[in-house]
Amino acid sequence: MRDFEQWLENQRVNIIRRMPIAGGDTANSERVLLSDGRSLFVKTMLKPIFDIFRAEATGLEALNDSGVLSVPEVIYVDHQVLVLEYLEPVQKCINYQSLLGRSLGLLHQQEKAHFGFDIDTYCGATRQPNTATSDGYEFYINCRYLFLAEICLARGLLDIKDVRALETICRRLPDLIPRQRPVLLHGDLWSGNVYQDKVGKPVLIDPAVYWGWPEADIAMTHLFGGFSTEFYDSYEQTNPVENGWRGRVDLYNLWHLLNHLVLFGEGYRESVVRVIERYR
Repeated sequence: MRDFEQWLENQRVNIIRRMPIAGGDTANSERVLLSDGRSLFVKTMLKPIFDIFRAEATGLEALNDSGVLSVPEVIYVDHQVLVLEYLEPVQKCINYQSLLGRSLGLLHQQEKAHFGFDIDTYCGATRQPNTATSDGYEFYINCRYLFLAEICLARGLLDIKDVRALETICRRLPDLIPRQRPVLLHGDLWSGNVYQDKVGKPVLIDPAVYWGWPEADIAMTHLFGGFSTEFYDSYEQTNPVENGWRGRVDLYNLWHLLNHLVLFGEGYRESVVRVIERYR
């Protein structure tokens, strides 16, 4: 934190109040009031992962550069702390879900020539390899499904039979998932990572950004609920989805379930195995 303290000194400000913010499993969060009247959002970790905050900052900047979604401005970042603009959440307005769906649809029109990202990012505390790959199936097999399956196997969270079944699913991916162009994704789009600011705009936080299949972001919205019919209708009016996408939701979310198995342990094994058995 010494670098951040030096930054504050260089800004000729000091902290006059700290207010803890609940939520989040990876980092500690607080709202910080400065002597110049600014309000900042500060994230720290007891045992920082060296590049996790820089990766989050890079993801936020990529989303901001898209020009279609609101994200907090990155104020300061190093390997120990991430400091963001504090955007006060307000009660959601009646058309909030429609605005969010349209904005996400516009984000998913930001195309790239390859899958992956300039750097590896993080979903929770799990590193996401983002090796530039021209083939989407190859990217998801190697950088998502099997990458996480191997971690689970090494930790005894899955057995070899489960991993072999997952390998079978990976070989069948071209038959199970339609070919899609790589677009900019939030990467961890559940209801806890989106809120509305004081001028009515949906705000995205805690990204796990990469260039990937647009249906993957949409599928994630189903994992823990919180998105309405208006959201999906607005999204599809802005960025049409191939028929049958709802039947592919569990397959996309399998790597998020694998990640939760890595992060939180045995409680997610049954959910992982159920999806594997469905698609094997």
